[in-house]
Amino acid sequence: MRLSKVSAISLDLDDTLWPFGPAVARAEATLLAWLLQHAPKTAGVLASPAVLRDLRARYEGKNPHLAHDYRALRLGSILLALEMAGEDASLAEDAYDAFFAARQQVEFFEDALPALEWLSARFPLVAVSNGNADLKVTGGHHFFRAALSAGTFGTAKPAAAIFHAAAAAVDTPPAQMLHVGDDPDLDVAGALGAGLQAAWLVRPDGPHTAQWQRGGARPHLILSDLQSLCRALAG
Repeated sequence: MRLSKVSAISLDLDDTLWPFGPAVARAEATLLAWLLQHAPKTAGVLASPAVLRDLRARYEGKNPHLAHDYRALRLGSILLALEMAGEDASLAEDAYDAFFAARQQVEFFEDALPALEWLSARFPLVAVSNGNADLKVTGGHHFFRAALSAGTFGTAKPAAAIFHAAAAAVDTPPAQMLHVGDDPDLDVAGALGAGLQAAWLVRPDGPHTAQWQRGGARPHLILSDLQSLCRALAG
């Protein structure tokens, strides 16, 4: 597929602008340390950050209606850990705050900020994320006209509604919106299904192969970094 007119761009955040794994690992380690200090009986429940991930998955399994709300899932799993340990459930909010603050400590990919500067000078940009990163804390918010997260919007990618809301936020018809992201299902298939154009970002050390293995419509662009997006749009 070839790009047609692009009037605005939406971008995923985690694993598109920065690597998600190190950020969440740091946040879970911070959460574990906080709990062991302030709710010491959790030591009998939480042997490692991996247990925190298991509890979150367990909580999501019992509450699939919260799949779009990362805050609710993490807070629920913290409450579960406190209850299992016989600790004070009122500590959950402060524990989550410690986790959330650490989760915002991201390290942008080397190409990300220069690309955002170039793109934002030419196109209105909208952040569209299923995660709970806050651009005003991570940095980079000044490049974006708007930011939509599944938790606050109430619907997650790949649902069409969040893509349509991104286009509406910058007064752009969906067909003239280019969405850029790393996930072939949430970002690419979701954007295409919503009538947007799609660029698939496949970083060399990322979780996805650069070979498109899904049927149906293909991404308009396959990129190895965001500088290659700038070059494609400049040409």
